[in-house]
Amino acid sequence: MAEAVPMVELWRGGRLESRHRGHAVICNAKGEIVEAWGDPAAVIYPRSACKMIQALPLVETGAADAAGLSEAHLALSCASHSGAHIHTDRVTRWLADLGLGEADLRCGSHLPFDPEAAKELTCSDTAPCQIHNNCSGKHSGFLTVVKHLGLGPEYVEPEHPLQQRIRAAFEEVTGEPSPGYGIDGCSAPNFATSVAGFARALAGFAAAGEGDVRGRAMRRLTRAMAAYPELVAGEGRACTELMRAMGGKVSIKTGAEAVFAAILPEQGLGIALKIEDGTTRASEAAICALLVKLGVLEAEHPATRKRLNAVQRNWRGIETGVIRTAEGFV
Repeated sequence: MAEAVPMVELWRGGRLESRHRGHAVICNAKGEIVEAWGDPAAVIYPRSACKMIQALPLVETGAADAAGLSEAHLALSCASHSGAHIHTDRVTRWLADLGLGEADLRCGSHLPFDPEAAKELTCSDTAPCQIHNNCSGKHSGFLTVVKHLGLGPEYVEPEHPLQQRIRAAFEEVTGEPSPGYGIDGCSAPNFATSVAGFARALAGFAAAGEGDVRGRAMRRLTRAMAAYPELVAGEGRACTELMRAMGGKVSIKTGAEAVFAAILPEQGLGIALKIEDGTTRASEAAICALLVKLGVLEAEHPATRKRLNAVQRNWRGIETGVIRTAEGFV
């Protein structure tokens, strides 16, 4: 079994200070591995990077169309949003249109990632609610399916019919049985797969056509993410800034513990990436390097330089180091 390989390094004073190792796989439309680093068979939890897979039943069951969901709704169903008003106002209206409310969510509450939204709550001495959870869009999608199919309210339970549908879809698109699941931060099960399996699924999204229900669902979700990058994450965040930098031609999604996914429809490629130590700065730098390698992201674009070959400065603004790719990676 191959080991994780060095991908990203932090240099300070001309010396290597930190090194991040990981696994990455690029798959083509046939599900074949085009290139790989580390161990393609390494089993990971894709975390929020697989939200487009978790959203497949939303479209495939007809629930999205029955509820009159827009492309913006579909983007939110794949989002790890920042909890800004552009996110929470939409989720609030979505739930209301379903005849539901915040109490029907099962994702838990946390302070918004968006600084202005967090300040607004803090200064008004108001506690965050579940709508502020970065996964509330995904959970609103879950609830849309639940209502459409008449399922029970505890939709995050692993044995719930919705989660069983998601598992079936997950195993079909990855092309391999999942060895199990872990409970994600939002309380939903997150099914494990290999890095290669995840890349295969993403390549499936990239190559999806209009010939069948699955293909149409994949295309709609991929297009929605690319069309609404500000809903998938938020201002200042990697997914939003990098999708904008690529002009909507590529859909990307990060996940907790340094997972990253990319869907490249024009090339028919899918990229899955996992940094072994779970460090976000490394996953952002590594996905930038892979996207630059494939010619879809400009190396000198400000969104790229913010994360790759990125100068580090201290609190006085003095340059202290740089984050760059390790020798031999890409």
